Parts: sequence; structure tokens; C-alpha cells
Amino acid sequence: MKCIHCQGEMKRGAAPFHVDRKGCHLMLDAVPAWICGQCGEAYFKEREVDAIQDLVESLEQKSRALALAE
Repeated sequence: MKCIHCQGEMKRGAAPFHVDRKGCHLMLDAVPAWICGQCGEAYFKEREVDAIQDLVESLEQKSRALALAE
């Protein structure tokens, strides 16, 4: 598999992931990914993307519940 940015070789590994959304900050230290050995670009499989989206949705729901508790 080749990187779409630099055409470097992709290898399986783990990459950090960070997202800020609606006042929530999610930082994952090691998400399974394809990582370019040349430029370091990370690509996540659909399974990992779905899991991240589920985490973000859960955080948003819990954040709304906290805001309503005030």
C-alpha cells in the first residue's frame, strides 16, 4: 500500500488521534492504523473510525447531561 501524499510505503502500527468537538477534547495515544514510513501520515480503517465516532458521540451525550445538571 502506498501513501497518497508522498507515495511512501505504508506499514501497520499505531498512531495518536486527537479531536476537539463541541467543547469535548478526545486524545487517544495509540489507535491501530496504516502509517507511512516516509512522511508519517496515518490512515485508519473503517472499524477504528467507527469506534472513534462512537466515543465522540458518547462524550457529547455525557457533556450535554452535565450541562443540564447545572
